[in-house]
Amino acid sequence: MIALHPRFIDRQPYEPLWRAMQRYAARRDEHAADHLLLLEHDPIFTLGQAGKTEHVLFPGDIPVLPVDRGGQVTYHGPGQLVAYPLIDLRRLGIGVRELVTRLEQVGIDLLGGYGIHGERRAGAPGIYVGAAKVMAIGIRVRRGTTFHGIALNVDMDLEPFSRINPCGYRGLEVIDLRRLGIKLELSTVATGYAQHFARVFAYEISPVVYDSTLPQDLEQDAA
Repeated sequence: MIALHPRFIDRQPYEPLWRAMQRYAARRDEHAADHLLLLEHDPIFTLGQAGKTEHVLFPGDIPVLPVDRGGQVTYHGPGQLVAYPLIDLRRLGIGVRELVTRLEQVGIDLLGGYGIHGERRAGAPGIYVGAAKVMAIGIRVRRGTTFHGIALNVDMDLEPFSRINPCGYRGLEVIDLRRLGIKLELSTVATGYAQHFARVFAYEISPVVYDSTLPQDLEQDAA
């Protein structure tokens, strides 16, 4: 089986981590390790490549950053688990559509373990509980390898979502695990996510490593 290296990192500003993922994707070769980064971000709105500024209603004091993932506008902030798979699709033998399907399955399986029924919605990637979105997906594939990923609302201030049309949908309700009755530490959810991810993608998983910042070996592995 292919090895996966999951890492839970302390809260990070968005842009430096995004740039590090870009560098890793640009420089990695067929021998580079597959990583799963798990963390939360400082407050920020990110606007995907297809994003329309009209969906950013009144950002206020939260910065807006255009980025190179798919999708429209979303919010990242404390209490939200962000998972970034830096993986080689060619090594796994899957394409982009299968990647999205499996990312959705990881979310469905994780929520199912908490007794929550998560659902897909045709034409709107992510996971929904009833009418409310609990997990967003926005990815980028470069030379068969991935960066960006998913954002799962765990226990967060949801007010910033009212400042945008989440994922480009006016009036879309957004929810988190706490409001669904699940009160867990972010690190606990991150560990569970990594386990489900490894199973759905058929990886041999290593124990989750906890780091205070982005590990330097990500750059070294890509050299």
